[in-house]
Amino acid sequence: MAVEIGTKAPDFELPASNGEMVKLSDFQGKNIVLYFYPKDMTPGCTTEACDFRDKHESFAELNAVILGVSPDPMNRHDKFIEKYDLPFLLLADEEHKAAEAYDVWKMKKNFGKEYMGIERSTFVIDKDGQLVKEWRKVKVKGHVDEALQFIKDNLA
Repeated sequence: MAVEIGTKAPDFELPASNGEMVKLSDFQGKNIVLYFYPKDMTPGCTTEACDFRDKHESFAELNAVILGVSPDPMNRHDKFIEKYDLPFLLLADEEHKAAEAYDVWKMKKNFGKEYMGIERSTFVIDKDGQLVKEWRKVKVKGHVDEALQFIKDNLA
């Protein structure tokens, strides 16, 4: 079931890198950049996380919080955050419940092998909890700037 622009974003609760259980609805009143990525410490995911890190202040100035979600366990998130000095929360979706709610848990192929995994995707949720923008099958280069520009143009 796909999520739709203009509808309430599916809420979920996941363990977060601040040591707490975090609900999407905890951030009501802020714009949310919810990005799903396949795996900590891989080249594309590292580039994307570092791009979000480098623009973190710009998002914050627009009342936007960044949340990164992958199926990695919290101890791997902790290493990723420490190694790259990430200033935003990473959420551990080990049972891929949030990924399924946002329809980003997909059959993937790599070197002839098929497996289930995260399709790199980003969602912007406004301060009222409405889904206002989605990018699926994200190409990392330039993506964070595009997300920032969308918030400037539409939610600032």
